[in-house]
Amino acid sequence: LTSHDSPTHPLTHSPMRIALFSDVHANLPALEACLADMDSRKPDAVYCLGDLVGYNIWPNEVIRMIRDRGIPTIAGNYDHGVGRSSDDCGCAYKTDVEKDMGKVSISYTNSIVGDEERAYLRTLPAHIRLDFQLNEEALSLLLVHGSPRRINEYLFEDREEKSMQRILEQANADILCFGHTHKPYHRVLVSEQEGKMRYRHAINTGSVGKPKDGNPQGGYVLLTLDADTATSVRESVRVEFIRFDYPVEQAARAVEESPLPDAFADMLRKAY
Repeated sequence: LTSHDSPTHPLTHSPMRIALFSDVHANLPALEACLADMDSRKPDAVYCLGDLVGYNIWPNEVIRMIRDRGIPTIAGNYDHGVGRSSDDCGCAYKTDVEKDMGKVSISYTNSIVGDEERAYLRTLPAHIRLDFQLNEEALSLLLVHGSPRRINEYLFEDREEKSMQRILEQANADILCFGHTHKPYHRVLVSEQEGKMRYRHAINTGSVGKPKDGNPQGGYVLLTLDADTATSVRESVRVEFIRFDYPVEQAARAVEESPLPDAFADMLRKAY
């Protein structure tokens, strides 16, 4: 996997609103509803943090929709596996039952993904870094799937503060955005440097097509930056968690009418 560094973005006094979404997992009805909701809010930029495929029947349609829109996208662990025709999705299944269901999912996905779609997955970058010069302070926004260290590392909300802080510092990220756990949250990490407080932000975007936080609605994040955004001002990075309705039953029934395990349909209905 390669990385992609963007040019520095100058910013005027009007705020910049960035939409970030992740973990669509071949759920086309959820992606359609997500993009419609985003369109209504007119963000300045849109980025996808990966895992377009797996667990449902529309991997090709999801890939084509994101590609047709020209949405900058990074590879998730599932995309990485399917892009290489691997039978390993890099998922951390806890039980033998989960492992067996996971094998069915990646085997089914590999069997239906088209050649062009697979080639697209294979070329997705590992991360996207956006370096802003909003004022006297540089600000670095890093977009990854799991963590800056590993595509499939889970950064859960209860991770020890020092560990999370170290991950952001080592990645030189003032704002780190990621998915993979399917559970949205925003943590502010504070440190003191030369007598000044410095704030870093860890933001999990949740999941568009396979939420695991008990809310079956799809989710994404709107991140707002403006000319006053600085690492020394805690509230100057604004994070809004958007939830949207989509036809969950349509996505669940699609699973039940496919070779995929019926349990995946239950997971969509109950969001676990």
